[in-house]
Amino acid sequence: MSRQSAIRFIVAIGTISLFADVTYEGARSINGPFLGTLGASAAAIGITAGAGELIGYVLRLFSGAAADRTQRYWTFTIIGYCINLLAVPLMALANHWGIAAALIIAERAGKAIRTPARDVMLSQASKIVGRGWGFGLHEFMDQFGAFLGPLMVALVLKQTGHYSSAYALLAIPAGLALASMFTAIKFYPDSSRFEESKTNDLAGKKLPRAFWIYVAAAGLVAAGVVDYPLIAFHFHQTSLVSPATIPVFYAIAMGVEGLMALLFGKLFDRIGTSALIVGVLLSAASTPLVFFGSLYVALVGMALWGAGMGAQQTTLRARIADMVPAAKRGSAYGIFNTVFGILWFAGSSAIGILYGRSLIAAVVFAAAAQLAAIPLLLMVRRKSA
Repeated sequence: MSRQSAIRFIVAIGTISLFADVTYEGARSINGPFLGTLGASAAAIGITAGAGELIGYVLRLFSGAAADRTQRYWTFTIIGYCINLLAVPLMALANHWGIAAALIIAERAGKAIRTPARDVMLSQASKIVGRGWGFGLHEFMDQFGAFLGPLMVALVLKQTGHYSSAYALLAIPAGLALASMFTAIKFYPDSSRFEESKTNDLAGKKLPRAFWIYVAAAGLVAAGVVDYPLIAFHFHQTSLVSPATIPVFYAIAMGVEGLMALLFGKLFDRIGTSALIVGVLLSAASTPLVFFGSLYVALVGMALWGAGMGAQQTTLRARIADMVPAAKRGSAYGIFNTVFGILWFAGSSAIGILYGRSLIAAVVFAAAAQLAAIPLLLMVRRKSA
């Protein structure tokens, strides 16, 4: 398989992700305020966001292992995207925050089913073009969709003032994502052709020790992530940002995340784990700016938040592809994502609870958790040197 063919495959996967992100990132930009209008508290919003990530990551342990065992990567991708995308337009029918919370969690569960399988296919193609660049290109397209989605939602909110109308509109990109997926399957039914793998020789080998250290570091990063629903809730409660502008802030962060994904993808191919460390520093620096700053300082904080997320989303996945052979990669992504999700849930819940009691404590916790990951990442860098 040629480099051009690998790039076309990555672009095909990226096109699916683009439309999918328009759908669910558009929804995520208003989920926090929407839950608030239905009567949810800050703690409930934080726990809902964390629970969604928890379920959405824990399920990856099983879907990743099953994908490795069956080698049916497209099957898991299809099932996951259908659940992931159909849950969003149904939010238009929610009349109680509990129903909306259940749909948010279902959307995350769908993403869990398809993500390890999709990432294995991406890792196979990125072997030819460079791990960082391959994942960075995909992340760029992914975040371009995440940029467009909130803008669409903001436009609908400005014109109608109804959250239900915004959720209903997102059925259009959901349909386009599914159409793109079935088109990609037609042209690229077998991604394993991009990377040779001696499955029988590698299937029984254990995951390397550096992988487990890396997983622990990623868990600390996850614990310090402030999910956007809580940030949006903060903007709404303090009247720092108008309801129609809240999705615009998220769109800006997603645009920055997409651009930084390309930059950090290239950077990763040059300097490896050090690129991820830079991303962690950017993410930790964003938290006090978002919660303590004025309007424009908060906007800078959102840009740093997006930059940190772009670096992390690209380099975290690329590093695993370099660490783990293809035969074990679905399981490795599943384990990694499970730990990441459990600590995301714990951290998100803690931040949401602390927010209701002490904003300073919430900010300190979030920043400290991410900074604590850096020593472990330095250990991984030394082991790979």
